[in-house]
Amino acid sequence: MTRLQEIEIAVQKLPSDKLAQFRRWFEEFDAQQWDAQFEKDVEAGKLDALADEAIEDLKEGRCTLL
Repeated sequence: MTRLQEIEIAVQKLPSDKLAQFRRWFEEFDAQQWDAQFEKDVEAGKLDALADEAIEDLKEGRCTLL
């Protein structure tokens, strides 16, 4: 049995209150991981083309103000 399978089984066995606690923890953990990856992508310039395209769309009037 792999470590992942062990974790899956352990999660399945959690009582509802502990599952809710785990879910909240994992959502926060996942959000932090996503934020860290996003920051790395920004620093590496991976989003520059998208930003440039959005700015050009705004300048050309192809945006709807919210």
